[in-house]
Amino acid sequence: MTEHSEHRQQSLTTATEARGLEALISRAARAGKGAAPVERWNPDFCGDLDMEIKADGTWFYLGTPIGRMPLVQLFSSVLRKDADGRTYLVTPVERVGIRVADAPFIAVEMDVSGSGDGQIITFRTNVGDVVEAGPERPLRFVDETETGGLKPYVLVRGRLEALVARPVMYELVGHGEEIEIDGKTMFAVRSKGAVFAIMPADQLKRLSA
Repeated sequence: MTEHSEHRQQSLTTATEARGLEALISRAARAGKGAAPVERWNPDFCGDLDMEIKADGTWFYLGTPIGRMPLVQLFSSVLRKDADGRTYLVTPVERVGIRVADAPFIAVEMDVSGSGDGQIITFRTNVGDVVEAGPERPLRFVDETETGGLKPYVLVRGRLEALVARPVMYELVGHGEEIEIDGKTMFAVRSKGAVFAIMPADQLKRLSA
């Protein structure tokens, strides 16, 4: 092979790799623009897909982890949880069921701005959603009976929630305060004018004793 043909071969290979990279970036950018309007789509159910979101937020297809984040972001942008409690991937022409071990998303980072009634708690999920907790995106706290701990969730969109990762949960609880709710003193957090009860204040005192 001549030097000219070797150079041409390298150029073609580089161009092919560049196009592949551009395609990946394009998929990531599309997912990054926000979720698709899946709530407005009503396609036929086309069966179940061997896809699962594990409790730690890892996506699996045919038993193998999906390692390409842009692809995970793309799938996450067409997720929908219906009134039947099941989670689907939805396009304008099809709806396929997938399995979700706990919540489809994980809140991996949080930021707190303001104070008092003006305080805003913002979460970032493992797939890039940015969510401000508040009246439209409530927080809820579930007792974890097997460990005696708490599992906080924040609503992301539709019926889809993010489980707040444990390190982030400790940070969240650090912004808690005692607030009177319906005549009872609760340990709670505020965000965007809403108050979210974590547990009764006396229960927290017993746990901290």
